[in-house]
Amino acid sequence: MMKKALLIISFGTSYAETCEKNITACEQRISVAHPDRDLFRAFTSEMIIRKLAKRDGLQIDNPQQALARLAAAGYQDVVIQSLHVINGDEYEKVVRQVQAHQHLFFKIRLGTPLLTTHDDFEQLIVAMQSQMPMLEDDERVVFMGHGATHHAFSAYACLDHMLMTKKIPAMVGAVESYPEIEAIIERLQQQNVRKVHLMPLMLVAGDHAINDMASDEEDSWKTLIEQAGMKAQAWLQGLGENPLIQQMFIDHLEAVIEQNEEAA
Repeated sequence: MMKKALLIISFGTSYAETCEKNITACEQRISVAHPDRDLFRAFTSEMIIRKLAKRDGLQIDNPQQALARLAAAGYQDVVIQSLHVINGDEYEKVVRQVQAHQHLFFKIRLGTPLLTTHDDFEQLIVAMQSQMPMLEDDERVVFMGHGATHHAFSAYACLDHMLMTKKIPAMVGAVESYPEIEAIIERLQQQNVRKVHLMPLMLVAGDHAINDMASDEEDSWKTLIEQAGMKAQAWLQGLGENPLIQQMFIDHLEAVIEQNEEAA
């Protein structure tokens, strides 16, 4: 019998409760769909890996370490699912690492990030709507994406545009790229919005959600929206908690396994 592994790779988080609710929740859901495989975890953020080792004495593998460990333990059939949102730097790093280690395995396959195809955007919008609160006419939801220097940052603007076209009372901004919060605030003011609900468009409600989105720091989104004369309420729920998002990751992995079997 060939030993089979399921490796789930995420950016990671140093918040234990958030990890449980989002990353562990996704891992468990995907694992249930593959009962014949042993489950393993890797984080791509070296900073988070170092912090967990120092603070909690917790050793988490990065993707290279995880793959080397699986090969050494005799696993020959490995499927990997990325919990990244866009096809950016972090995901490309995983792709390169998988390619560099593929000679160690008989079979290795990698599922795509959340936003890969047009259909993914459509499905994500349904998932986003499922977690939005009931809104009055003068209320909106603003989702905070991470953003990227990578050209895949355009996924956030695409998602925002699709929400607008579908007349869904929500917008998407990004912390580290376009669409910027200033432009979002301008649009909110043009629409005479009274109250804004802030939600993370990230797998986990970690540092960005807690500090850049929801805190009372002078440059947080909550503060900037309130300074612009609107009420702001933050919801600290990562995408990983959403069962519809968990299902999307399951489907992405399923697609690459099927595709592989057809090719074989």
